[in-house]
Amino acid sequence: MPTFRNYHVSAQLAGCRLAAALRQWRPEDSWSQVRRLVQHRHVQINGNLCADEARPLKAGDVVKVWQEPVAGPARADDVQVSYLDAHLIVVEKPAGVTTLRHSEERHWSERRRQFQPTLDEMIRQILARKAKSSRPPSRGRRPEPPSLRAVHRLDRDTSGLMVFARTAEAERQLVQMFRKHDLHRAYLAVAHGRVEAQTIESYLIRDRGDGLRGSTRQAGEGQRAVTHIRPLEYLDGYTLVECRLETGRTHQIRIHLAEAGHMVCGEKVYVRPLHGKATPDHSGAQRHALHAAELGFVHPVTGQPLKFQMPLPDDMARLLKRLRNTSST
Repeated sequence: MPTFRNYHVSAQLAGCRLAAALRQWRPEDSWSQVRRLVQHRHVQINGNLCADEARPLKAGDVVKVWQEPVAGPARADDVQVSYLDAHLIVVEKPAGVTTLRHSEERHWSERRRQFQPTLDEMIRQILARKAKSSRPPSRGRRPEPPSLRAVHRLDRDTSGLMVFARTAEAERQLVQMFRKHDLHRAYLAVAHGRVEAQTIESYLIRDRGDGLRGSTRQAGEGQRAVTHIRPLEYLDGYTLVECRLETGRTHQIRIHLAEAGHMVCGEKVYVRPLHGKATPDHSGAQRHALHAAELGFVHPVTGQPLKFQMPLPDDMARLLKRLRNTSST
């Protein structure tokens, strides 16, 4: 049973308000039902959540209506702290949040930033609260914002464990660890097809020929990328896999699985081979089903071995439950 329906805005519906268009597409729904779909986060336009029932539509827009509500904007309270000391912080990143603000977003108003905060902004809020609660009240000048230094990133729609440095020395050491791949990183993903245990090694380039990142066979080009894949559970048409990174290139797991014929469920970018047809995705995943489940490294200052694990977030757990139910029927 499909978990969403797509509606394509025709030239005739251009300029129509969202609620009115939904009424035309879904005549079985009343006006109040249509409004509830929008208000309760069931509607996306071109992949972005829309809570404005009066939004005018443009020709070519794709309106997606989900059976289950789409996760709302993350807040600082949604970010769980796994470890914190004077040198670094390890957090559990929710899906739908960018690690850092892009340059074109830096002019955004404070109100717009609050509606779509970045992970580093939310962590600074968390650190500021902790600092405020641990010091006596003062009438002096406002305290300096907490120092925070990003040493790696996760894609916006990837959930999972991340480490940030709080000092220059920790930043220097952690950057070196990531550069030398001296960390343990394991991801969980739900992929199409029956995925066998394998190691994928390729050289990744920024443009494979259609503007997307991908592997190259040209000698001397690209960055070496190695992903170790282990199947954890076979489902009807899908596999839950563990992906362990030997290297950490941009979009590495998503590219390697897609090129192996096992696109990640919910993938929106790496959906077709070069000059080929898009792979259909009937999984119902609301975002690419990829989760950074394990992170391990040696503390850059104390030398203490640290290892963290994060369970699957609710949306991926629901996806697996639904696929398991389908497999058993």
